[in-house]
Amino acid sequence: MKKGFFITFEGIEGSGKSTQMELLAAHLSKKGCFVVTTREPGGTRIGNEIRRILLNPKFEEMDFRAEALLYAASRAQHVCEVIKPALDAGKVVISDRYVDSSLAYQVFGRGLLWEEIEKVNRWATGGLKPDLTILLYIPAEEGLSRATESAADRIERESVEFHHRVQEGYKELARRFPERYSVVDATGSAESIHRRILQAVESRLPVL
Repeated sequence: MKKGFFITFEGIEGSGKSTQMELLAAHLSKKGCFVVTTREPGGTRIGNEIRRILLNPKFEEMDFRAEALLYAASRAQHVCEVIKPALDAGKVVISDRYVDSSLAYQVFGRGLLWEEIEKVNRWATGGLKPDLTILLYIPAEEGLSRATESAADRIERESVEFHHRVQEGYKELARRFPERYSVVDATGSAESIHRRILQAVESRLPVL
């Protein structure tokens, strides 16, 4: 590939993003693509430190604006250090979460202003957008049940109502950006979900 291709996975907690990202990366690698997998918050040494703060359940007092800015800070480093260099090298980058997570969680979940969250993240990323966003859709209760089988992090401990608002936020994002969004039913076996994802990817990724 002469130009890189940027795929993001989005969805509520427990929707299976990490599993499906790994399956897709393995499939694309077999097809001859050079693939970089990463995640947010995190993906870099600095980002991983920010992740530890953001997900630590001890920080119940965290202000919503501070939370939003920490996500944007991690993302700025992520784009600079990982995503943009890989895309410039013609690689396929697959990220577990990106800007849409901030819009879904901070705008719809927390009630912050769309314009402010969109602006700070546009600045943090230099305006870099995904070529394809795969939204794994699963009922909020089922996702939370999966996610909290082990100790729950700060976000997973939010109310079911919060996660319902996030879910509605993702639906709105898919409506606003149909040119890059593919909504995939994330219920059923991992293999069946993987097949649905491949259908979405193969129609958009030039080398397949």
